[in-house]
Amino acid sequence: MDDTTHGDLPAEQRHLPVLLETSVQLLAPALQEPGSVHIDATLGMGGHAAAVLHAAPKARLVGIDRDPQALALARERLDREGVGDRATLVHATYDEIPEVLAELELPGAHGVMMDLGLSSFQIDTAERGFSYSVDAPLDMRMDATSDGPTAADLLRELPEAEIARILHDLGDERFARRIARRIVEQRETAPLVRSGELVELLEKAIPAASKASGGHPAKRTFQALRIAVNEELEILASAIEAALDCLHVGGRIVVESYHSGEDRLVKTAFARRTRSSAPPGLPVELEEHKPTFTPLVRGALQADEDERSGNTRAASVRLRALTRTRSAERAH
Repeated sequence: MDDTTHGDLPAEQRHLPVLLETSVQLLAPALQEPGSVHIDATLGMGGHAAAVLHAAPKARLVGIDRDPQALALARERLDREGVGDRATLVHATYDEIPEVLAELELPGAHGVMMDLGLSSFQIDTAERGFSYSVDAPLDMRMDATSDGPTAADLLRELPEAEIARILHDLGDERFARRIARRIVEQRETAPLVRSGELVELLEKAIPAASKASGGHPAKRTFQALRIAVNEELEILASAIEAALDCLHVGGRIVVESYHSGEDRLVKTAFARRTRSSAPPGLPVELEEHKPTFTPLVRGALQADEDERSGNTRAASVRLRALTRTRSAERAH
């Protein structure tokens, strides 16, 4: 995750898309026919989407993002790069792919891209409270127009055990129970409402010996709260199924994950679609039992050392990709 700030720069200089060339090479072959539809389900500032449109000049883009500010930045970028006339941008969460396609009267897609997690733009926008390096209100909602709970709301209202579970399960935080106890003790006098207050509490709660490695001591807690506030894993679970279901035969999907929980969901969903549904012991695999998808890469791709050194977001990326090999109409 990149915590540098470059908020005054245009989108293409503020966010370095991870594994960009690899993603484009995987998606472009499915998008060469006139009228091909590419869904960028996590549009962000449009880096991946612009590159795909350049590599597939006959394709059209449906760009989805839950963040209205990101959509505005992406629109500026796509127009600036001369591909905006082939782009329809939609304010939605990416589990709403079926509804978006129905609204646009499109029967499906030929490519789907999901670049999960937080964009550099969201970190750079200090008042959103995503960054532990800038003091701001503890908001962390990707869609600031929603009426959902903020990070401050969760820390004020959730039981100690639930806070500890969130920090452990979503942030891989070893000291989750200790931190949760401190948060509950703190809120008895003054609930945490700013990121700087939370960082100060974490500095005191996490043992000094563990701060020497593993990055900033607040990194895991902020990640966990962001995932919880935005219900990212719940939305991802249904979004992956929707994305796979919408693909035409020959269509391709690329998903980049940055968190073990995200990658586990993607890996499980992909595995289910790429294995036979034939009962054990069946002597001949019937047509309806054959997998509907085939992997495009072996396991999960990671960024090479050059990209990791130049882009901190690339350090934890796991890229998985499939192509649809047959219709699911007869599958069980």
